[in-house]
Amino acid sequence: MEELVTQLIGYLRGMWRFRWWGLALAWVVGIAGSLTVYLMPDHYESSARIHVDTQSVLRPLMSGLAVQPNIGQQIDLLSRTLISRPNVEKLITMADLDLTVQSAEQREALITSVTSRLRIQSGRGDNLFTLSYNDTLPARAQRVVQSLLSLFVESGLGGKRQDTDAARRFIEEQIRSYELKLSEAENRLKDFRLRNMALLGTGTRDYVTQIAETGEQLRAARLELREAEDSRDAMRQQLAAGPTDPGLAPPPVAATPEIDARIDALKRNLDEMLQRYTDLHPDVVGARRVIEDLEKQKQARIAEVQATPGAEVFGGFGANAGVEQTRLAVAQAEARVASLRARVTEFEARVARLTEDAQRIPELETEMAQLNRDYSVHKSNYDQLVSRRESANMAVEMSTQSGIADFRIIDPPTMPTKPSAPNRLLLLPLAALAGLVAGFALTFLVSQLRPAFSDARQLREITGLPVLGTVSMLSSSERRSRRRNGLLAFGSGLVAYAGVFAAVTVAIMVLQY
Repeated sequence: MEELVTQLIGYLRGMWRFRWWGLALAWVVGIAGSLTVYLMPDHYESSARIHVDTQSVLRPLMSGLAVQPNIGQQIDLLSRTLISRPNVEKLITMADLDLTVQSAEQREALITSVTSRLRIQSGRGDNLFTLSYNDTLPARAQRVVQSLLSLFVESGLGGKRQDTDAARRFIEEQIRSYELKLSEAENRLKDFRLRNMALLGTGTRDYVTQIAETGEQLRAARLELREAEDSRDAMRQQLAAGPTDPGLAPPPVAATPEIDARIDALKRNLDEMLQRYTDLHPDVVGARRVIEDLEKQKQARIAEVQATPGAEVFGGFGANAGVEQTRLAVAQAEARVASLRARVTEFEARVARLTEDAQRIPELETEMAQLNRDYSVHKSNYDQLVSRRESANMAVEMSTQSGIADFRIIDPPTMPTKPSAPNRLLLLPLAALAGLVAGFALTFLVSQLRPAFSDARQLREITGLPVLGTVSMLSSSERRSRRRNGLLAFGSGLVAYAGVFAAVTVAIMVLQY
């Protein structure tokens, strides 16, 4: 610590030797700084305050019906992006700042200068904005702030209108596009329904029922065909055998070959069915009922023939007539077999067609579901777009009636009467302080360039040689008087330096206020 104090005292003694140099430089720097501060051009700042009221009476009433953007956020974004190059160029034109611009370089410099001097400050949460601009001419500063205020209001309203118009145009284009898509989907669905109307009218269960019913009819037709074929074959055999010898023939009996053949065939089929089904099966019951009916028909036929004189019986006078009757019955049986074959073929084709249609129904239902899904998607999007268009129209009407925001000018642009810059009351003391700092720096630098030893200890430490002794300078009255005068002169110089700057500062204060 002692060494540090000693070293500091040594530096101060060295600087004291060149104090007049430092004082002179302080005066020079101080005067130069004062002249620079005095010659700096005055800048006048004009400002305006505007309040943006984003609260509307219609807003809560139209909640959920109209599109309600975040107006506060839009206004805050507008305040942050208002000072952009396009807006600054428009501001320069509105305020007539480019009347003296002759080249592109000058215009670029003007844009940069105007941008750096524009200020937009906003309060926290109160939507209160302060617009300010400083210029060397107060009238021009006021004109720029007025233009900036108009641009702020127009950007807030015009930007919202442009956004709304763009949104409405986009929605209208999308609605027209979805109208075409919806019309195409409706036409595809209509054509599909027209092409497959017969299949889409009934479901898979209906087709299963129809196939079962038609299958039953096919089985009945095949059974009847077999019966007719057996009856026909029996009559053919009877016809081929011919009439028997009259002497050996049994008593005359009425010929019923067709009915007998059918009864024989039904009985054989009944035996086959009884091997597979019970007595209560519908086919067994139906076959027995048919056999009973044929037996009754046979008895009625025999009674009719026997009751008729000259009846056609085998083994008697009417043998030839019986053969003719048998041939006629065979021809009728052939016709019936052909008819039954045609019916069986028709039922088989019908069953095959119903089976094919039933297999196509799931595919058609899948295609129908896809068409309905496409139509539902287009219809849903179309309805949403129409609803949003109505919401946008209501929002436009609401903004037209009440406005998206209410711009209220709290303080109009002012005409500044006193300069806002430079702050000479602050700059002059700083210039005086800069002069003193320059003086101290000069004395320290010269003392380091032209060093001197102030005591024997410093000499011994620096040279490394032993010091035998020191010789002190005797003080005389003349030397003391000269020293006092020097101290007095140096102090007067410092006091005069501080007094001059204080007087100038006070004078400027008086002139400004």
